[in-house]
Amino acid sequence: MSQAKTLTQPELRRVLDYVATRKHAARNRAMLLMTHYSGMRVGEVAAMRIDDVLDADGKVRSEIRLDAEQTKGNYARVVFVNEKLQKELTKYLSLYAPVDHAQKLFYTQKRMKEGFNANTLTQHFHHLYRKVGIEGASSHSGRRSFITNLAAKGVGVRVLMSLEGHRNIATTQVYIDCNDNQKRAAVELV
Repeated sequence: MSQAKTLTQPELRRVLDYVATRKHAARNRAMLLMTHYSGMRVGEVAAMRIDDVLDADGKVRSEIRLDAEQTKGNYARVVFVNEKLQKELTKYLSLYAPVDHAQKLFYTQKRMKEGFNANTLTQHFHHLYRKVGIEGASSHSGRRSFITNLAAKGVGVRVLMSLEGHRNIATTQVYIDCNDNQKRAAVELV
């Protein structure tokens, strides 16, 4: 089984440009960027409730606490939300403006309150990437891109492991992609 494609910035831009032309653009953009800006798994994104993301003052949290039931390995963890993602979620929630904060963060047309599940969100991402023509991209591409981009900027593998909620450093290392530009830059360091 091959790894999900790591997206370049121009490829991510293509997907976001496509999303902007479609129905539910704010929702789709926010879901996609949750995987690219926080490295969350698609199942974790699908499990998000509005209460998980908003604090008591109605502001997007800088840290989202995932309960064990919301994660793949059944280990509670914290997802750190950078300023870019906080702005995206704030914008999305200002347009969505749900009253019931116990409902899912990301609605579907058919099941507003229940929202996406991991399988339907995986399919949704698959169709988005396919429509844009990005071969090999999947619901895991955002997570791989997140890890790879941070590794390329010098973030240590132990920090990446912790950010991703991995229990084994070897798992994290498999996610890190490298390209010829990174190799060229590396040999210039000698």
